Amino acid sequence: MDTIYILPILLFSVIVHEIAHGWMALRLGDSTAYDAGRLTFNPIPHIDIIGSIAVPLLSIISTGSVFIAWAKPVPVNPANFKNPRKDEVLVSVVGPLSNFIVALVCTVFYIILANLSQLLLTTDFELQKKFFLFLIQMFLAGITLNIFLAVFNLMPVPPLDGSHVVSSLLPAPIAERYNQIGFFGIIIIIFLMRLEPIRKIIITIVLTLKIPYDFLIMIFS
Repeated sequence: MDTIYILPILLFSVIVHEIAHGWMALRLGDSTAYDAGRLTFNPIPHIDIIGSIAVPLLSIISTGSVFIAWAKPVPVNPANFKNPRKDEVLVSVVGPLSNFIVALVCTVFYIILANLSQLLLTTDFELQKKFFLFLIQMFLAGITLNIFLAVFNLMPVPPLDGSHVVSSLLPAPIAERYNQIGFFGIIIIIFLMRLEPIRKIIITIVLTLKIPYDFLIMIFS
């Protein structure tokens, strides 16, 4: 339970991811997510009992870390888009992009806190010290976590965001069958994540994409 500080930034990150989908859909002519009240930072409409609470808690209790989590997907109606296939790709890609942005925000806050650490850690108030350490650990973890969420969601397996990009490149009949993988895609994802070579590839990609963020920390901390 020492990694409980991951949960707030994880919940925030998956909510931002879903808001980004809904925001882009609204800009492209589909107000379904907006009408459903999903363009809000209020976590209640976004929480998926299994993906947002049960899975992260179970992961922390059983393994000490969180590998996967998700918020309730925002409703999107491609029929409202002017160019459904192209616009659906934009709606899909903006989700992972939002996680890269959240990773940058976490980097900035971590740098600020790191520069204030000497001042804040000299306090005699233990509760204040613990809260500060909680925040600095949360933002530091949030960098890697959000890069991982972006990379994970770009995997070309339905229903992940990357599958919509692949679907847009396929002929319509094949794309329709590909998208019908649906629930079975979750099983495929779980299976792939258990394969050591796949995990190593994902970790390598995440660490490579993390280099610019680490560079900012090195310069400004």
